[in-house]
Amino acid sequence: MEVALQTSASFILIILVGILLKKKIKTNEEVNGLKKLILTVALPATIFIALINVQLDKKLLFLPLIAIGFNIFLFIFTPVFLKVIGIEDKSKIAAARLLIPSLAPGLSCFPFILEFLGDEYLAKAAMADLGNKFFVLFVLYLLAIKWFYKSQKVAVESSNRQRLKELAMTMISEPINLFIVAALVMVAAGLTFDRLPVFFQVTLNRFSLIMTPLVLLFIGLAVKVKKAQFFQIFSILMLRASVTLFLIGSVVSLLNINAVSEVLFYMAFTLSACSFWPFAHIAGVNSKEKELGAKSQTFDVDFSLAILALSLPISVLLILGVLTAGELFTSPHRIWLLSLILFALGMLGSLIKRLKKGFLVKQSVKSV
Repeated sequence: MEVALQTSASFILIILVGILLKKKIKTNEEVNGLKKLILTVALPATIFIALINVQLDKKLLFLPLIAIGFNIFLFIFTPVFLKVIGIEDKSKIAAARLLIPSLAPGLSCFPFILEFLGDEYLAKAAMADLGNKFFVLFVLYLLAIKWFYKSQKVAVESSNRQRLKELAMTMISEPINLFIVAALVMVAAGLTFDRLPVFFQVTLNRFSLIMTPLVLLFIGLAVKVKKAQFFQIFSILMLRASVTLFLIGSVVSLLNINAVSEVLFYMAFTLSACSFWPFAHIAGVNSKEKELGAKSQTFDVDFSLAILALSLPISVLLILGVLTAGELFTSPHRIWLLSLILFALGMLGSLIKRLKKGFLVKQSVKSV
């Protein structure tokens, strides 16, 4: 536990350095440049090393399907807790339904899984993310377009096929995915990391070493919390985490999973922040609506941005908390207890809002 606390303290310190660097790195272009460096160089190298060092197991191939199943689970439950919170605006509901079921493990959980659980579980996380990427790139895009057509009552365009081809090429050509495929091919051929040329090993190792610090600095730079809509979005994200942990606790109980690292892996991966890709779909729809001169929006763009802005720091804190606690939250009953605590936090904002509304109504009645 002491080692875990020291590691977490170190991570938080680097995040704080990132927050302080906001005074020096002010533009979105600079922050996005750091993000691209992580996703195209440091993270692919780290995942490649992790995958090539593990034994190829059939269970790894099921992880993408498990991730898609989890995405679908969140998609089904999202309207439920949006209703519980009391969000009625259609454009906000549509935005949340697209963002909440998505995961961005590369920036929110991969470095922590690597540091706390090791290469084996990073390899598992990378495989699971393939399923998540398919869901956020293709399934959520088709949903976004479907809702756009329904909202604006416009004819279906043939150009959607071209867009789907572009998304397919994006997924195939992503450096992370290319390195995953390369590593799996090499493992299947019986090659190991130490069989590679030494200069190649050294280069990949050095790229891998910079991943965690860069991700933590990026988190500090990317933290943007607006006061407007804070409690509403905080409630959504707490309920998202609560439902997630309830599911994990149920799976652990049902399958009788006793391995601590296995439980922590599933918790960390599923608590990942919301992905940027659904927002890209939302932005695309918003551009179409501007071209059409639409009077209403299918998605609330500002609300989407606010969800992304708050999702990353909340997910990082939850993942760090769970991994630092170690065995503390790995039994089903304790996972359910944590789920209940997060559910209460999620409902707190809604409860305060309703009490405040009731108080104002009483005051207005008295004044009459």
